[in-house]
Amino acid sequence: MTYTSAQKMVREWLARREALLLAHNYQPGEIQDVADFTGDSLGLSLTAARTPAKVIVFAGVHFMAETAAIICPDKTVLLPRLDVGCYMAATITPESLRARKQELPGVPVVAYVNSSAAVKAESDICCTSANAVRVVNSLTASRVLMVPDRNLALYVSRHTSKDILTWEGCCNIHDLLSVSEVMAAKAAHPQALFVAHPECRLEVLELADAVRSTTGMLEFVKRTPNQEFIIGTEMGIIHTLKKENPDKSFYPASPRLICPDMKRITLRDIVVSLKENRHHITIPSEIRERAFQAVARMLAVPRD
Repeated sequence: MTYTSAQKMVREWLARREALLLAHNYQPGEIQDVADFTGDSLGLSLTAARTPAKVIVFAGVHFMAETAAIICPDKTVLLPRLDVGCYMAATITPESLRARKQELPGVPVVAYVNSSAAVKAESDICCTSANAVRVVNSLTASRVLMVPDRNLALYVSRHTSKDILTWEGCCNIHDLLSVSEVMAAKAAHPQALFVAHPECRLEVLELADAVRSTTGMLEFVKRTPNQEFIIGTEMGIIHTLKKENPDKSFYPASPRLICPDMKRITLRDIVVSLKENRHHITIPSEIRERAFQAVARMLAVPRD
């Protein structure tokens, strides 16, 4: 691959700082191409923890850098910009969760990793979109509160006998995807399989040939002989899908599947972050330790 001058500068500064660049699947293609690792937020943080790198630059949104700081307390975690929030993560605060817990004594809280460190710290266990069903089914309680994504919670409720209590949060990008848009995409590409993220609404998921996390989508497309796919998640992932499957065709389920926060970081931001050591993401030890326990409990759940 031939790097642009901006990408070369990123690589030079990464080497100078003994740093790793992690890029979420939804980041712009030029950032994914220059990153050391691409993937989902938790997977990237776990990968970084296994490396000797002293500095991690996270090209993603704020809660992702926090997750890296939770899992890698001995490393410097940098977020190139601070104005990269997450609509879903902002729908819940530790205070509002504590109030809800008081109303539901004894009901375990399952926090989606798309939440702040402080919310994770108030939870019993974390989950990802890939393992949410497995995590919920691992609990002995018959009722479970899932936060903050109601769409993921409703999806899990279809795959468990437990009573799932929801929170009124969502990813505003996935939640916007409509049945009519999916039907139009299917009509335009009748040979394509529709692969949807579980953050989509249930009525959209019912139209899907497969429901997968971002990493699950990459794996599904690789092993499926079909040549065309309609992708029901933020369209940044199509960059990686095309790179890994150059002989296959991919179509966004809607032109609206673009997260502005995921597209805000630039190559220049990454260089400045490395030069000036900004923005250093730190978490108070009391919060980090409790949040880490919620993540650790999730990682301890046996795989199927």
